[in-house]
Amino acid sequence: MYKIILALRYLINRKITYFAVLAVALCVFIVVVVMTVMTGLVGNFKRANHNFAGDCVVSTRSLVGFTYYEEFLEVLDKSDFVVGASPVVNSYGLLSPKDRDLNRGVEIMGIDPVRHSKATGFRDSLYFNQKDVSKSFAPSYDPNLNGCVLGIDLLFDRDERSEYPYESNPVRLGVSISCFPLTPKGALRDAGLGLASTQMFYYSDHSHSGLARVDGSLVYLPLGQTQVLCGMDGPVRRISAIHVKFMPSMKLDDGCQKVAALWSQFKESKKDEKYAYLLDTVNVQSWKANRRTFIAAMEKEQTMMTVMFGFVGITTVFIVFVVFYMIISHKSKDIGILKSIGVSSINIVELFCGFAFMVGLLGSCFGLLGGWLFLVNINRIEDLLFERIGFQLWDRTIYAIGEIPNRVEFGVLVIIAGSAIAACLIGALIPSWQVARRRPVDILQVNQL
Repeated sequence: MYKIILALRYLINRKITYFAVLAVALCVFIVVVVMTVMTGLVGNFKRANHNFAGDCVVSTRSLVGFTYYEEFLEVLDKSDFVVGASPVVNSYGLLSPKDRDLNRGVEIMGIDPVRHSKATGFRDSLYFNQKDVSKSFAPSYDPNLNGCVLGIDLLFDRDERSEYPYESNPVRLGVSISCFPLTPKGALRDAGLGLASTQMFYYSDHSHSGLARVDGSLVYLPLGQTQVLCGMDGPVRRISAIHVKFMPSMKLDDGCQKVAALWSQFKESKKDEKYAYLLDTVNVQSWKANRRTFIAAMEKEQTMMTVMFGFVGITTVFIVFVVFYMIISHKSKDIGILKSIGVSSINIVELFCGFAFMVGLLGSCFGLLGGWLFLVNINRIEDLLFERIGFQLWDRTIYAIGEIPNRVEFGVLVIIAGSAIAACLIGALIPSWQVARRRPVDILQVNQL
């Protein structure tokens, strides 16, 4: 009982204790806010990449593509763990708006919109045709025209609030798409005949995937016409990838392993076919591995941020150490009296560890409460600062970020609070053990003149 009473007395009566509580609260506040925002940004970025790619991607990096995909799609469609599989053609080309002398390099993705929506989040990225994705390539102003879906940043510029000037209906906009069709051997198919293949398409919808690189450079086209543009049509048609979505009950790694096994069996069955060599360049990857180039940078930033705040935690340990050293040095007489009446060294350590626990718990509570209140209102605070002084945490005209992520995870709060309390206990352990080892006669000794 005396341990609790003394710990509470030290907590209330020693003003320097307030400094320790404030230091812990400030560190917890900073870690909660920054880690929540950073984790939210990384999580949103991963979700956007997941929606873009599906669960698994069977693909080749070669612009030539691979053959016999229709038969493998039948295999996937019959699999009980697959929800949807979408054949895709990926290529590069030049986009030229009609009646304008302007060329822009773009990425081209040829898809079947219905199949692609079953395998990825394509449907949710559309603006006009979410309810009937089959009309994605049918311009509402003239369904007989060849339609295309443009990345939203190819059409509009974001304002300072990350909002786009949406139209109620798609405007009549024609664009010509040019690319270089290749033979299965990788040679130019139309060598000597103008080299490039060009078709006119009309804007039918736009896609907002939430990925700046995709929204600023990607044009979706109908699969068949894209195959013609890229030279992948003909007696043996080719594609670049198959995007696959699994049943919710199927684990990602297990699903990818099953697809890889099916692909190995399929490739073996086609080893004597004319274009079997194109299958050797195909890889089966999870969406994480397929989008690793884009995700790795964000994950590295998150790791570096975690390491930096690890150092903040170490700083907290030193702050608490100094504070407890000063408190214990001023309370040596109390310790000497306690030891003189039979209190053991272990009990002395337990007393100051209990004191440290109270400091850590109180500081964590204040820090968590302050961090939670700040995160709940962080977007309102940013809006207010923008209205008053034009300050934004991120320039929305440059970065594809809407609201600042502020979803607080309970598990993260528990880890942060536990780490803060542990830091306080570590900081108090050394000075309390040093003074607990001393003999009462040494502590209570009064120097004589």
